[in-house]
Amino acid sequence: MPRRYHVVVIPGDGIGPEVIAAARRVIEPLGFFELEELEAGLAYYKRTGRPYPDDFLDRLRAADAVLKGPLATPVGPGGYRSINVFIRQSLDLYANLRPCRGYPGVSPRVFNMVIVRENTEGLYTGIEGSFRDQAVALKIVTRRGSERIARFALDYASRKGYRRITAVHKANILKLSDGLFLEAFRELAREYPGIEADDMIVDAAAYNMARTPERFQVIVTLNLYGDILSDLAAGLAGSLGLCGSGQIGERYAVFEPVHGAGFDIAGKGVANPVAAIHAARLMMEHLAERHGDRRLAEAAEKLDQAVEKTLVEDRVLTPDLGGTAKTMDVAENVARRLGEML
Repeated sequence: MPRRYHVVVIPGDGIGPEVIAAARRVIEPLGFFELEELEAGLAYYKRTGRPYPDDFLDRLRAADAVLKGPLATPVGPGGYRSINVFIRQSLDLYANLRPCRGYPGVSPRVFNMVIVRENTEGLYTGIEGSFRDQAVALKIVTRRGSERIARFALDYASRKGYRRITAVHKANILKLSDGLFLEAFRELAREYPGIEADDMIVDAAAYNMARTPERFQVIVTLNLYGDILSDLAAGLAGSLGLCGSGQIGERYAVFEPVHGAGFDIAGKGVANPVAAIHAARLMMEHLAERHGDRRLAEAAEKLDQAVEKTLVEDRVLTPDLGGTAKTMDVAENVARRLGEML
């Protein structure tokens, strides 16, 4: 019998319950997981007056991993603070791992890149103030934060066999904050002689990603830049619905699709579940590495292949990719393909 992992599942808002249900359809038959559902988000807030239950963090901390859908945040004053940011900072999920690839015959561009985004510092600390007609947002960059995200990215590149890593920054203008990040990266990169390490200013990186995304392998960058470049990568792949992500710390890890709640298509059964399925795959890879579970690692590899076969060979595509398939059509096809390989 395979080892069983306790995974908390947060369906989320909008299309979240649909795509997370699709991911569950793919991974539950594998027999590796005991899934515990936990409500949170805008729908929960409208029903209870709270964005999440009182024991929310305790239940996340008790799990081996968390698989979640998008959690909506009310715009502007009032409402509640982003639950996503709250989770990252409370669990110290300092590394945001965002692999994204373009598929032949499906995506506008074919590439395979990984963006590693610092997840707890920068402008997303949410420290803001105002005085008369001025508003100020505080950007925080620490040596510790810079070193550990650089180390995470370099270790990941080394472990996965990537030969090139690019630090993205704006140190030509932000000489102290981004300069500190760049300095930490360059110092640590010397410890990895087998990896070609370079750096690029963020606007140049965006330009080069749009022109030649295949030149990039692993990108490591600060919080805001990583958020923007990740969506650029998804656009080059053809849809936000293709890219999953992991929020990873020393002890805890949360996995989710990169897209938002998609309220305009919620309930129609047409949302692309591939991002959620890839998030589940990243969770499997993470647990396999952390626990030395070879069987789980092999299943994760086969799942990646099953997704590719579903998109490229079987052409089971949701409307965002020009197809007519429903959310669960994709999930059923991926599950069938995975079953054939296991």
